[in-house]
Amino acid sequence: MSDPQQATKITLDESEIPRRWYNILADLPSPPPPVLHPGTLQPVGPDDLAPLFPMALILQEVSGERYVDIPEEVLDVYRLWRPSPLYRAHRLEKALGTPAKIFYKYEGVSPAGSHKPNTAVAQAFYNAQAGIRRLTTETGAGQWGTALAFACAQFGLDCEIWMVRASYDQKPYRKIMMETFGGVVHPSPSDLTVAGRAILAEHPDSTGSLGIAISEAVEVAAQDPQTNYALGSVLNHVLLHQTVIGQEAVAQFAQIGITPDLIVGCTGGGSNFAGLMFPFLRDKLAGRINPTIRAVEPASCPSLTRGVYAYDFGDTAGMTPLMKMHTLGHEFIPDPIHAGGLRYHGMSPLISHIYELGLMEAVSKTQRECFEAGVQFARTEGIVPAPEPTHALAACIEEALRCKESGESKVILTALCGHGHLDLAAYGAYLAGTLTDHELSTEEIQEYVSSLPNVPAPA
Repeated sequence: MSDPQQATKITLDESEIPRRWYNILADLPSPPPPVLHPGTLQPVGPDDLAPLFPMALILQEVSGERYVDIPEEVLDVYRLWRPSPLYRAHRLEKALGTPAKIFYKYEGVSPAGSHKPNTAVAQAFYNAQAGIRRLTTETGAGQWGTALAFACAQFGLDCEIWMVRASYDQKPYRKIMMETFGGVVHPSPSDLTVAGRAILAEHPDSTGSLGIAISEAVEVAAQDPQTNYALGSVLNHVLLHQTVIGQEAVAQFAQIGITPDLIVGCTGGGSNFAGLMFPFLRDKLAGRINPTIRAVEPASCPSLTRGVYAYDFGDTAGMTPLMKMHTLGHEFIPDPIHAGGLRYHGMSPLISHIYELGLMEAVSKTQRECFEAGVQFARTEGIVPAPEPTHALAACIEEALRCKESGESKVILTALCGHGHLDLAAYGAYLAGTLTDHELSTEEIQEYVSSLPNVPAPA
């Protein structure tokens, strides 16, 4: 019998799709700080969130239950691509000459080509169930917008998307894909909203940001009782829905009888990283395993590694509640790097809290190092990764080369959260040598965080 540890592809049966989402809040040693109303500075309640979200999602956002049942209607759509495969990167290992074992959970098999439908389908279902007729949202690279447009098509909802201008210009085929699924796409900042017009008046050539696009989508949703807003990352319920990734990975590793020593994920808002690592963190907190958990973010948008841990708005215009998170300031305008999904000014409050508890670590990478890793991965494993997960791949390769030096045979796991078939212009720039690196200066960061709202420390 062959050694299961030598398998290239580890799969699960359709019957093994997780039937429940896992809520890490139930197992953390302390709860994260509350979300605050920007006017009263008191913790928000369900009524404060009701203009934007259906009650089912609001209850998931504040739930302390360890598991939440996945509705059958959501599972029925999940079956189009779940369970997703876990691969061992034998060819990459050989090219690196490393004794490390590298595994990647591949979410590029979904209809949108990324992990985003795991929450988009759930959010569209709950909104349709609540009688909502339209969802608005923002998108960076376009993967979230694509996922939500697809999900809305499954449940008969209209979908309106504000796409960060830099990505709107860089990735025209993402726009076409969203429109093919039925979405209406606007570049952000736009002249369709008060928030967008204010930015354009001051910066007519603005390349946009996720914070600005969120302001526009929230503004439109708040004005129409039949329209809600959907967010693709950051919030607790979004991270909750993504835990199907890690739960499947736990079961797949059980099949081959090993556990990861290192779990690596790219981080922008935090949903892909959380989806992979929360079920493993559950087992770590229970004393069953002890992996190192490492987040990887862009050097041009380093909220965890160089931001401040403070209360901040989730959007540029200051329309959202205040969340305590690692942030570069809600007025931060990122360099238009190609990893559009990682250009958010803040990190998920839940991820930020876990980082503050010392349960994970974080590093940053420049985009040329990341694209170098992406090209090496494509040439060995045969998948062109999206720019976002190349950050995690760069960190995996770095660790595998350390193992080569030390002779240590670590088991490394990462989430390949999407393919880069619609990001080939970025690879073209890298291959042509025109891709540049941008790292924020300390002065730039200090300028942005100086605009943080004044929230008194709790008594």
